[in-house]
Amino acid sequence: MTENTNTPFDKRCEILADLWMNYRDDENFKEFIEYCDLALPLAYAIHGEIITVEVGNTQPNDFIEEAWNILVAGFRKEDTGFNSLDEIMEE
Repeated sequence: MTENTNTPFDKRCEILADLWMNYRDDENFKEFIEYCDLALPLAYAIHGEIITVEVGNTQPNDFIEEAWNILVAGFRKEDTGFNSLDEIMEE
């Protein structure tokens, strides 16, 4: 997995939230969604401004970072700065 990311944190949350809302019942994402069962709704809540993350609290960021790295690696992509889930899913 890549540790370097060029996609800003807020955009990563938006993309992970999109995946969770639109693909959570998709068999192709079943294992990913089960593994990231906390990170995806957390990303959704952060993106939707349902919750805020306190400065210095890195635990939510760690969950989201791990899910992000797994997603990007799963599509065998290098994070060059994505704007949408469609960009990641493109062949």
